[in-house]
Amino acid sequence: MYRRGARIAVLTGQIYFHNGCRLEIYEQLQSETGVVLIEQYGYEVWRGNEKLYWYDPQPHPHIPELAENHPHHKHVPPDIKHNRVPAPELAFERPNLSFLIEEIMALDI
Repeated sequence: MYRRGARIAVLTGQIYFHNGCRLEIYEQLQSETGVVLIEQYGYEVWRGNEKLYWYDPQPHPHIPELAENHPHHKHVPPDIKHNRVPAPELAFERPNLSFLIEEIMALDI
């Protein structure tokens, strides 16, 4: 984690799992009132050199299926770049890492 000014910090890292997966983490955090919020994130799940899926909050207002949890979504196969599903477990107002860790540990790989 490193600071980017008085109210911004960036968290980056990797978590390696016994099932051979790796979670790559990027979060830009801000705290103006003492409450830490996530301003931006990117979470990628890999097995070796294969990207299994990723999460990001890039808005896609033209995709009605993502509206229920806008802008949080997950990129999944097939066509991982363009195939997106809602990610209601993710938020800017609370930590996301616990959910991501549990999800990866439950993968049947």
